[in-house]
Amino acid sequence: MRAASHSVGVAAPQIGVSRRAFCVDVTGHPKARSCHGELVVFDPVVVASEGAEVGREGCMSVPDLTGDVRRATRIVVRGVGMDGGAIEIEADAFEARAVQHELDHLDGLLFLDRVVAGDRVFRRRTYR
Repeated sequence: MRAASHSVGVAAPQIGVSRRAFCVDVTGHPKARSCHGELVVFDPVVVASEGAEVGREGCMSVPDLTGDVRRATRIVVRGVGMDGGAIEIEADAFEARAVQHELDHLDGLLFLDRVVAGDRVFRRRTYR
């Protein structure tokens, strides 16, 4: 996640770990409203969601493409934190999108599975 300057999250299956776990950190991202810093969650479950917004997403698993995906604008997720204790996170805007993106990886989905229309997939811009 840290090796790619445009990445804000990674799910355990993406790095060959067979666990329901992800890490997200939207610190400093211009689209972030809520920000929990470096957030690591094991066995996450969405317990509430609301709103909907279409936004552009990309992924380290498909590095050359981006696409427009509809996501909830606010979510509440329960899981287990790094210390083994129960946690509950309320996220909105970009942080909510990032968490939902990583949750999809835990269910074997890519953002391409959620693109709002087949013609809404694009070649990724070059980051410098």
